[in-house]
Amino acid sequence: MSISSGRAPILEMRHISKRFDATQALNNVSLSLYPGEVHALLGENGAGKSTLIKIMTGIHQPDAGEILLDGRPVQIHNAMHAQNLGIVAIYQEPMVFPDLTVAENIFIGHAERNPFMRWGQMYRNARDILARLDVKLDVGMPARGLTLAAQQAVEIAKAISLNARVLIMDEPTASLSAHEVEQLFKLVNTLRERGVAILFISHRLDEVFSIADRVTIFRDGQWISTRPRSEVTSELAIREMVGREITDFFAKTPAVRRGELLLSVRGLGKSGVFSGVSFDVHRGEVLGFAGLVGARRTDVGLALFGIEPADSGEIIFEGRQCVIHSPQQAMQLGIAYVTEDRRQLGLSLPQSITANITLPLLRRYAVALGLLNFKAETETAESYKQQLSIRAPNVQVEVGKLSGGNQQKVMLAKWLNTAPKLLILDEPTRGIDVGAKAEVHHIINELAQQGIGIILISSDLPEVLGMSDRVLVMREGRQMGIFERAEATQERVMAAAVGQRLPRETTNHPTQEATA
Repeated sequence: MSISSGRAPILEMRHISKRFDATQALNNVSLSLYPGEVHALLGENGAGKSTLIKIMTGIHQPDAGEILLDGRPVQIHNAMHAQNLGIVAIYQEPMVFPDLTVAENIFIGHAERNPFMRWGQMYRNARDILARLDVKLDVGMPARGLTLAAQQAVEIAKAISLNARVLIMDEPTASLSAHEVEQLFKLVNTLRERGVAILFISHRLDEVFSIADRVTIFRDGQWISTRPRSEVTSELAIREMVGREITDFFAKTPAVRRGELLLSVRGLGKSGVFSGVSFDVHRGEVLGFAGLVGARRTDVGLALFGIEPADSGEIIFEGRQCVIHSPQQAMQLGIAYVTEDRRQLGLSLPQSITANITLPLLRRYAVALGLLNFKAETETAESYKQQLSIRAPNVQVEVGKLSGGNQQKVMLAKWLNTAPKLLILDEPTRGIDVGAKAEVHHIINELAQQGIGIILISSDLPEVLGMSDRVLVMREGRQMGIFERAEATQERVMAAAVGQRLPRETTNHPTQEATA
């Protein structure tokens, strides 16, 4: 229940508008954040949520409207000014400095406030904050080697260290396990009890309903509604977010007879990372990889694509045993890998849609004197823009200016342009809205119907269960079992993911998998 009644808001955004060139990012939107309240903000990518956050934190200035802090008008000049006012944001993509230590990343915003902080004190304080988060990290290690989940934990610890009065959490759980989400929500409740105003942004509606006091919905840069959480249902939220009904998030086509065997993996392993992984993938099949954070599912995908090659086991592709030591070898076989980290590893954000889509196959577009056939590149990009419904004025737009869902489609187009036979999708809907998620699922279905074999790695269990023909479960680098679609229930998959003994009939041996 909201505890804002009888209290004045800490931060108010009144009639805010913001335009970028031809795009009206925000149009006359208002939002109030009260002490001791978690206020959820929902909307599709491109609805204006990120723009509002950047105005709150001084990164952008509004074209119209006003900001009130404790009832008084204020102009927030920059991010440091926002922090000094007690407004701190945790963004969807962790922003850590890779060459600094964990402790240095946590306290990097304190130099201006306390230039005489001692190193020993900083490291002790960093350990204390991480302990409160129940996060086990070496505060002296460089941030370069951290997983996405660990980077997010560092960002949260940094915000806590700044004693935020207003804490903006933009997709803070996107890379966290169920246990880590539970720990984060305990912390959120503690901050709420201390009077912190929290703006919580998530595409996971179950999280919103479990933590929020009030819910505001944006669509196309406009305010749609603000209601107490008790008055908001999933159906209502989705309808208001997308302006249409979505009755089935995971519109998986009915199971069909598997095509011929495409990939066989036997006893695959990488020393100290994972071992004993065995499975088959058929043409037109979606094989889901489930497990908690740290299960090493991504590492199996990286091994199959040659980024981090396996050092044991065998890979048989189209009936021939092969060794994959590089992405070039994988691509020659017909394997493509869509990374989970689109901003850092998957896309070149300053470049155009066209440049990103054609990047893996530049030689195909080369003409005399090392120049590129711009017309051929553009035609390719235009084709994928139409096929995947990429929303952009034209294919020369910088990818960094697109919403998350459209960036994800560009990354898909980039690898579909290589004509893959096996497509490895690592968290393909992480951090994108429900509308874009449904579109990506539709694309996956179409690709499977075209005979492409798909490995779907996802931390979203309903997505794995809804989209997969079979589900492989991993835990701490070990394969725990493979479930046929009919037996892959949430209870069975979660039991395997946490290491509980599986019922005998649900464990599928690799040698049995080729049976259609």
